[in-house]
Amino acid sequence: MRGPSFVLALLLCAAAPKAQNPSAPVNANAAHDIVIANATVMTVTHGTLEHASVWIHDGKIAGVGATVNAPADAVRVEASGKYLTPGIIDPHSHSALDNDVNEATSPVTPSMMMIDAFDNRDKALYQALAGGVTTELLLHGSANMIGGQAVVIKNKFGLSRDAMLFPNAPRSIKFASGENPKRVYGSRHELPSTRMGNFEVMRQSFEDAKAYMAKWDEYNAKVAKAKSNPEAKTEFKGDKELTPPARDLKLEALADVLRGKLYVQIHCYRADEFLTEEAIAKEYGYKVRAFHHALEMYKVADRIAPKGTAIATFADWWGYKDEAWDAIPWNAVMSMRKGVRVALKSDSNDYVRRLNQEAGKMIRYGGASEEEALRMVTLNPAWIIGVDDRVGSIDTGKDADLVIWNMDPLSTYARAEKVYIDGDLFFDSSLPGFGTTHFNGVMHDAGDFGGEDGGND
Repeated sequence: MRGPSFVLALLLCAAAPKAQNPSAPVNANAAHDIVIANATVMTVTHGTLEHASVWIHDGKIAGVGATVNAPADAVRVEASGKYLTPGIIDPHSHSALDNDVNEATSPVTPSMMMIDAFDNRDKALYQALAGGVTTELLLHGSANMIGGQAVVIKNKFGLSRDAMLFPNAPRSIKFASGENPKRVYGSRHELPSTRMGNFEVMRQSFEDAKAYMAKWDEYNAKVAKAKSNPEAKTEFKGDKELTPPARDLKLEALADVLRGKLYVQIHCYRADEFLTEEAIAKEYGYKVRAFHHALEMYKVADRIAPKGTAIATFADWWGYKDEAWDAIPWNAVMSMRKGVRVALKSDSNDYVRRLNQEAGKMIRYGGASEEEALRMVTLNPAWIIGVDDRVGSIDTGKDADLVIWNMDPLSTYARAEKVYIDGDLFFDSSLPGFGTTHFNGVMHDAGDFGGEDGGND
């Protein structure tokens, strides 16, 4: 029988946008040398250059300035009257993860891998691309105190899943404190159901990881001794008699946190919890890379800034849950003025399309300069992800992830006209239809707004 679910599936397929140039081959727009000429170039790191050019060579930025030494046969893109920026970077996204964003069966799931949930044909990726977003950190949700491991993508929409992965990006893991884990497990009358329970679960997990590491350290020391000392081989009855401890993927991931091999990204709202999370990190010897949401950072920014922990926050979301009642739109700039590295993020398939406008709000709320505001959606989120040496500013040697805008990108009226990733054109608004250059087929519709737990952050 063909019931309502069958009809809904047909409607979704019919509504999904289809590619407008299916004959375009992969890398059709790639060129060895491209010059984007006569633009207002907002470099992020060394000011705004009027009537300047950027030379792209084999996917990298090879020159920036009033003149560049590009070869005569370079492809020239005239950008007079346009603005050129680095690609927008979203440090907190759940796009293309469908309803697989949370493994809400245990409060500690660090071995979950978000790449296993990544749908590279999700239309949210296209929408982000059309908004100038070139890099995204796709995070596990906030159901768990210690969630899964993130995946970093370059938004090369239309390429294969693996071709969209950001090469050699550092690994990140998602933690979450506060109301979300309490609500998920408390509703089941399970641990944790309070903030006390949240942090007890967290501490016990690291105690288990320490014991696991100690077993492996002991085993590895015995193996090393047996290999280097013939007498030890007799003592340990030869290498074959040395039985390694059982591998535990959960504890292995937690051990990597303690070893400093994973960037710790923490969903956290309240001022008191920032301090508790930092105290636990100090106790167990790891560093917090960034607090995400961080709506009360303005209250304790002077205490967090010396630790080097960044924040990825909203521009002006407020009042949507208990933890957001003390949110103020001046939070980002107030925290920045006290020395905290500040990024803006989407956590939404809607907001990801206009992060440039969210940055523009920082000029209104707190008086940030244009460069400071733009840095919040480019270089600062790149640092949070750990890829600021490759993207986030227009500097020689960095990846040519660039956006041409029709006007100042911090304006409400700005549109991304062309989006390049590694020097390859992936979006061009002048093309018919959706402006895609590499996508063929039908986009998928996840049917969700792209938040980390279905609407309650």
